[in-house]
Amino acid sequence: MENNKLIIATAGSGKTTYLIDEAIKNSDLRVLITTYTQANEAEIRKKIIEKVNYIPDNITVQTWFSFLLKHGVKPLQGAIFEKRVNGLLLVNKKSAMYVAKSDVENYYFTKDTKIYSDKISEFVCAVNEISGQAVVNRMSKIFPKIFIDEIQDLAGYDLELLKLLFCSNSELILVGDPRQATYSTNNSAKNRQFKKANIVNYFFDDKSINIATDQTSLLVNYRCNELICSLSNRLYKKFSGAQSGNTYKSGHDGIFFVREKDIEDYLKLYKPLQLRDSRRQKVNGNYAVMNFGESKGLSFDRVLIYPTKPYIKWLLDNESELADTSRSKFYVAITRARYSVAIVYSFTNKTAVADIANYDLNK
Repeated sequence: MENNKLIIATAGSGKTTYLIDEAIKNSDLRVLITTYTQANEAEIRKKIIEKVNYIPDNITVQTWFSFLLKHGVKPLQGAIFEKRVNGLLLVNKKSAMYVAKSDVENYYFTKDTKIYSDKISEFVCAVNEISGQAVVNRMSKIFPKIFIDEIQDLAGYDLELLKLLFCSNSELILVGDPRQATYSTNNSAKNRQFKKANIVNYFFDDKSINIATDQTSLLVNYRCNELICSLSNRLYKKFSGAQSGNTYKSGHDGIFFVREKDIEDYLKLYKPLQLRDSRRQKVNGNYAVMNFGESKGLSFDRVLIYPTKPYIKWLLDNESELADTSRSKFYVAITRARYSVAIVYSFTNKTAVADIANYDLNK
């Protein structure tokens, strides 16, 4: 279909809202809105209800795995596997590593016939090929419009399935921010070079892919103020920088280094959400806390970030090396805040970093 579209958005630009508005507009057609995480699925449902007070009958909101299981695996699985499929097993590493693909039951499934999450898209593609494209044709017939949020989370054979859907009668709209690539549906070797922040290259490099790319429509970040946008832009210089659409002055705005000894008083005064890289990080249990990845898609007035050493090194020198996943997590953490981002760092009187203020409780 010639109307397929990929929109590369920035944090806080309203990409999920854009998909919801498009879905609501198409009230005469069945629309699927799908995304990887359950948290984002819940957020989509919440936003639809906020707009129209209910989920319209023509709109289906499902996680990517739920969609694949219901519409990709079960309807035509008999083409290669006749036993009952008892759901999905989430795996973080490669499953059944030493099993040949020809051994269908043990390659794709657990002993109790749950399909491995890292192979569900591969299974769907295999069934589709054997059935003469029947799987994709069925999906297309059920959902004339397929909208995918957080496209950067898809990987491996997910991309092969997308390519098949691009050639179907469905219209696809994909939105995402490659800078927020903190998750992946799988760790498959297939299309590994296009994983996470590199996913946009998949759509640019393969000229057979039938999709228009829009990198300019959703570049205004309505959540973060100018100083927060400026810092987040420095993490990903290869992408078009976000412009701030938030001009409100709260009285405590921008980026701040906060000494460890001042954390308690800072939390009491400003009540930011505490953000940490992992649960191993000690925080103040009297105030709200989330891991970086958990906070994706959410907005808060203020955040307090507990950085690891590589983050501090990068803040002091933007040319310092920062691993891809760490870079994405830090971008997510910074861009949760509307007004202020505090970063725990025991600065000295000589510490001077552009656009970052040294917070002094006594001033």
